[in-house]
Amino acid sequence: MSRSTFANQLQVFTGSANKELAQAIADFVGVPLGNVTVSAFPDGESFVKYEDNIRGNDVFIVQPTCPPTNHHLMELFIMIDAARRASAARITAVIPFFGYARQDRKDQPRVPITAKLVANLLTTAGADRVLTMDLHAQQIQGFFDIPVDHLYAAPVFYKYLLTKKPENLTVVTPDVGGMKMAAAYSQVLNAGLAIVAKRRISATETEAINIVGDVADRDILLVDDMTETAGTLTSAAKILTANGAKTIYAAVSHAILNEKAESRLKTSPIKELITTNSTPVPQIPGVNITVLNVAELLGEAIKRIHYGESVSSLFNVGNGKKMGF
Repeated sequence: MSRSTFANQLQVFTGSANKELAQAIADFVGVPLGNVTVSAFPDGESFVKYEDNIRGNDVFIVQPTCPPTNHHLMELFIMIDAARRASAARITAVIPFFGYARQDRKDQPRVPITAKLVANLLTTAGADRVLTMDLHAQQIQGFFDIPVDHLYAAPVFYKYLLTKKPENLTVVTPDVGGMKMAAAYSQVLNAGLAIVAKRRISATETEAINIVGDVADRDILLVDDMTETAGTLTSAAKILTANGAKTIYAAVSHAILNEKAESRLKTSPIKELITTNSTPVPQIPGVNITVLNVAELLGEAIKRIHYGESVSSLFNVGNGKKMGF
């Protein structure tokens, strides 16, 4: 199939959040990674200057908002503003990991809805559309008044999980809010389904209190969209082990692992943590971490957006099955 001609040149740029992923995306798309200066003044203010001419071009800015979140987010705003003022024809913010997504509602009095604020700021800065992956809450797409292309990492996980060939597999969500994601994985993997109910003690502490479903003598795939302290994952793994589960794997789209996560994973019964390179993932001695590459998934989406083609086929995982939550 020949692609229609698009008058504007496709260009890929990146901030400082995940240059390795951006380079891999540019390599897949078949364009050089754009030349942009991203630096800071002595007082910490970010400075951006596009060294390449971007006038009239189709610009994609790759920048996950991983820690330090506020710095990378502000850097993204400035890059978008600079591109707008340099007369880019269209600006797409490629945000593999969308920070602040957990603050998507007022769950207590006098708190903000920061995910909506970030959506407004991206639009105000000058973004024409957003490309993201595995949002913490899908309704965040509705916070934007510009087009949002929301991808799933599930097809990438599916290809890898087929090589594991676990027996008597049960897909488990460690959080009731992840039920749709777990059900989708269960369907495409022809596996059982279970839920671990948890109680949140604090922002960094959770306690698994009950299991709904059969996990005894079964291999387990824990699925979640993100982990930071690994509290939810490790507490779920412990209660699963106590209830007779065999081998436990964890598939997490975004692994933003801090020191607390490292100590928890080292003593966890999780055999393998499978994640993606949506954010930089640290290697932890004694912890089996597999990082899957999503550059091809994001790169193909970028090409299809550029040429005005559908991205829905990127949800296919094989055998005529399509991933959707």
